[in-house]
Amino acid sequence: MAPQQNIPVAANVLGTIGTILWCVQTIPQIWTNWRTKNTDGLPGSMMYIWALCGVPFGAYNIAQSFNIPLQVQPQAFMGLCLVNWCQILFYGHNWVLWKVILLGIANAVTFAGVEAALILTLRPLYEAGNGTGILVVGIIANILLALGLVPPYGEIWKRRGRVIGINFVFLSMDWFGAFFSLLSLAVQNSFDILGGVLYIVCILLESGIFLSHIIWLLRTRKIRKEAKARGKTFDDIAAEHEEQGIPFKFAERKSRKKIEEDQIDVELGSARQETMPDAYQTQEPSAIKAAPDNSDEVAHCSSSQIGVGAMDKSEHMAHPVDK
Repeated sequence: MAPQQNIPVAANVLGTIGTILWCVQTIPQIWTNWRTKNTDGLPGSMMYIWALCGVPFGAYNIAQSFNIPLQVQPQAFMGLCLVNWCQILFYGHNWVLWKVILLGIANAVTFAGVEAALILTLRPLYEAGNGTGILVVGIIANILLALGLVPPYGEIWKRRGRVIGINFVFLSMDWFGAFFSLLSLAVQNSFDILGGVLYIVCILLESGIFLSHIIWLLRTRKIRKEAKARGKTFDDIAAEHEEQGIPFKFAERKSRKKIEEDQIDVELGSARQETMPDAYQTQEPSAIKAAPDNSDEVAHCSSSQIGVGAMDKSEHMAHPVDK
């Protein structure tokens, strides 16, 4: 497909709406991460893959001379995803702040350099009629975008359909950003199939995340209602079942590594409980054994003193002192 010429006004308007949404989409997520100082449930691999996706995504849009909003969109997407990834390193993995900042800047510079190199290499070829390079870059962008939405499904499986850590305002803005960007492509003079597939993949996978959490809410509505009546939360009920060893239908699935770690903790705790009474019992007989010996010595000394006192008294009576 030849580079786009004479972009319709409607395409620019719709593309601008999509770009605005995608430029600010992760700000709610960034704010949530900062406010809670917690990124549990938000996979770092998701944000890094999405940031990486911005490289071929941006090169693909710019090399084909898409409308300006769609050319800016991947750059904003990449930058905001890198910010989220750095937050996950800082809050979720307890990295030192200066290391996080340096790593984030290094990745941003590297991504920008690779994207610029792709644009300078592929654009002349594409304008000359060789679209193979652009096609490959577009396919890579689609694959990375889809792969970035796979890690949240791992978190969803672990929590039996529940979604935590992901801000739904962010997810909604991302969904609508992809939707308006798709409409922007649709009203251009010619529809770009790869670009359209990229947005459609995003819409479908994010719709699956929404649907999964809605189903979880419906399945757990009775449990959550009872927990609320008792002044507790769903997590409190799950924790009570785990502490009491009672099976819970919606308990969080644990990885094999986590199960092994829990077993080791249980075994160490049992070992401590078993060794502490034994040590106490080994010391107690010696104390008991020492007590009779001391009592014998005390009794012997007392009897000796009594005997000496009696002898002195008898001698005194036998030989009274002369006056």
